[in-house]
Order: sequence, then C-alpha cells, then structure tokens
Amino acid sequence: MAGAVVLLTVITGVLLTAFAWPSVRSSVHGVPIAVAGPHTAITEIRTALDQRLPGGFDITEVADTAAAEHLIRDRQVYGAIDLSSGTPQVVVASAAGTAIDQTLRTMAANLAQADRPGGSVVVRDLAALPADDPRGAGLAAGALPLVMGGLLAAVLLTRLVHGTARRVTGALAFAATGSLAVAAVLQFWLGSLSGSYPANAGAVALTIAATALTVLGLESLLGPVGIGIGAAVMVLVGNPLSGTATAPEMLPGRSGTLGQLLPPGAGGRLLRSTAFFDGHGAVHAVTVLVAWIALGAVLCLAGGPPAHHLRFARPGRRSTPLTTHERTTGSET
Repeated sequence: MAGAVVLLTVITGVLLTAFAWPSVRSSVHGVPIAVAGPHTAITEIRTALDQRLPGGFDITEVADTAAAEHLIRDRQVYGAIDLSSGTPQVVVASAAGTAIDQTLRTMAANLAQADRPGGSVVVRDLAALPADDPRGAGLAAGALPLVMGGLLAAVLLTRLVHGTARRVTGALAFAATGSLAVAAVLQFWLGSLSGSYPANAGAVALTIAATALTVLGLESLLGPVGIGIGAAVMVLVGNPLSGTATAPEMLPGRSGTLGQLLPPGAGGRLLRSTAFFDGHGAVHAVTVLVAWIALGAVLCLAGGPPAHHLRFARPGRRSTPLTTHERTTGSET
C-alpha cells in the first residue's frame, strides 16, 4: 500500500509538471514578425520593440505591404508592422495563434500611445478565425482528444486483434474513419475550422496514424512497457509542448521546437495550415508525421515474430515431440 501511495504521488506530480510548467513559464520570445518600410523607420521600430520586450521578436525587414502579407500567408511570420504606406498599420493572423495575435494588438496600441497620446493604429486580420469560434477554443481543445484517440486505438488493437498486419491495418482504418468524424465535428458543428474538409480530415488522419502506429510499434517491440513509453511521449511531452493553445515560440526555452518534432505539435500546425492558410507552411509538419508513421511501421515489423519461427502442424500429426512422461504413459497403456 505504501508503495502504491508513493507511486500515485509521483505520477500526480509528473502530470502537474508536464501540463502546468509550459503554460506558467510561457512568454513571448523570438516570435517571427515582418516590418515593412524604409530602413530608418524599421530601425526605430526595432529599437522600440527591444526596449519594451527584449528578445521578444525576430524581425524580418521587407520592402512593402505585399511582401509582408506574403510572409504571413506563407506562415513564415505571425504578423507585420507596415510603415511603407505612410499611415502605420499592424497586420495580424489570428488563425495562426490567438496569444500572439493579442500580443501584436497590444504592442500596436502601446506604440501608438507612445508616438501620439490618444492615437491609434489600424489593425488588419489577414487570416481570421471563424465567426463561430473567434477565440480558437475548439482547435486548442481538440489537441488532447486527437492524441488520446491514437493512444486508445493502439491499446484496444493490441488487446482485441492478433497479428501485426491486422493491427496496423486497423490503426490506419481508424485513422481514416476517425479523422472524418473529428473534422466534421470541428468544422460543421462547432465551426472551429474553415478551409477544405477533406484536407482537414487528412491532417487529422496523419496525426492519429502517427500516434497509433508509434505506440503499436513500441508495444510490438517492448510489450506493455512500450505502451507506457508511447503514452508518456505523446501525452506528457508531446501534448503540453505542442503549442496548439498558444504558439511554439511562447513555450519555455527550446521546448516549442521539440514539440514540433512530435505528432501532437506537428498535427496541430498542419491542421491550422489546411484550415486557414490553404496548406501553406505544411511541409515540415507533414514530413514529421510521415516520419513517425514510418517509424511505427518499422517497429511493428521489428517486433513481429520472424517467419522462420512459425511452426505449422500437419493434420493428424503433433507439431512437437512427445515428452518422456508421455512416452512412458503411452507405452504402459
């Protein structure tokens, strides 16, 4: 009993740390934005931003509004400060992340007040969230169910289905059907997604398949311990570091970069790209998810029984020799 109590206490502490630490320690650092305009004006803005939020932004200089908007639509930056048209304006993309969107809007208001008390800066949203879900709550809340769906699929398949090939087929089939259901709920019922429904379903399918096949592969190779390792990687590391609720650049240190290399983070980025940016900025996420799917398939093959270990008995003949006891008993009979 004492051991069980200690184990439960440790598990609770680990769970709290995994989910609370990224949120509590999140801050704006190295967020990529563009600044359009003359070099002198850009230098002044850079100085002002460094004074207000040191290290908060990674600034890319561009010549005009069109170049800044191109970087935003291509998901290379989260927003832009446009000084090229005479009247300063801030261009944002709330669909890329509501936390950074709010940061850019607050920054615009502060800069306007510093330049001219009582003044304001025009803010344009280049990629807005749907009117039915203007805070992006559905997309943020859907991150954990996607991970849990892939994990539960792997657990059930290992318990109910025999044979590596059948388990892999079942995981891929569930990824296809489950993704259609998840994307339909998020897009047609909750109104949290825009864009192409098949593309959104494809993004969800890759995420579920990457999680399920990885856990199946670990279980095939390591047994029940593999399921525990897979669950820890996907739920305790991948989900909190996915940056789906905020942004990878807001997570502590380099943890956001790590999160984008795991299925939950890559899946969240891919779904944003298909839903709000016409698939732009999706190459890295697709590459990560396909790599995890391939890794899971390789682990399943490595953990499956080799063909030369299989023995098939002919009808009417034993597949194993008689034991000494069986031979003795048989001769006496």
